[in-house]
Amino acid sequence: MTMSDDDILAPHKSRSGSHSRATVSGAAAHGKIIDEEGHEIRPETLEQGFREFRFEFGQGNPFGNLTREQRIARLEAIAKLLDVAFILPGTNIRYGIDGLIGLIPVVGDIITTAISLWLVREARALGAPWYITARMLGNVAVDGVVGMVPFAGDAFDVMFRANMRNVRLLRRWLDKQPRT
Repeated sequence: MTMSDDDILAPHKSRSGSHSRATVSGAAAHGKIIDEEGHEIRPETLEQGFREFRFEFGQGNPFGNLTREQRIARLEAIAKLLDVAFILPGTNIRYGIDGLIGLIPVVGDIITTAISLWLVREARALGAPWYITARMLGNVAVDGVVGMVPFAGDAFDVMFRANMRNVRLLRRWLDKQPRT
């Protein structure tokens, strides 16, 4: 049994010929609202929930209160994702999202440089001294500038791995610090 074009375009009629209560806009629909578990949701609780829902930018830390080790682990994970997350099939060449996004002329390199700068900022927030952050900024600058060169810069991005170098610098410095 196939549906006619009228049934598809004007769903206000049921197959029995009587009118259904639902309209195209859904304004006349009546019935219980049920969640995924089969429990009824009262309409007034929905309205109250929508009034209370809000998302404020700039309020607090979006990542919660992470410990120092959790922040370092997050930096390492992001660096691995950017620099060595994937393996080129048939080879041992590792590359990351930095190499992929860098294929987009100019914009891709700006995006990956911005992410790398965020990693440097996080290192500074962890207490890295100026000479460590200066070396990290140098790695980001070399990666960003050379990465702007079409194709050769992308190959350099894959091999240089500035983010992994920066996390290694930070980790070495942190390992030398006394535990408190």
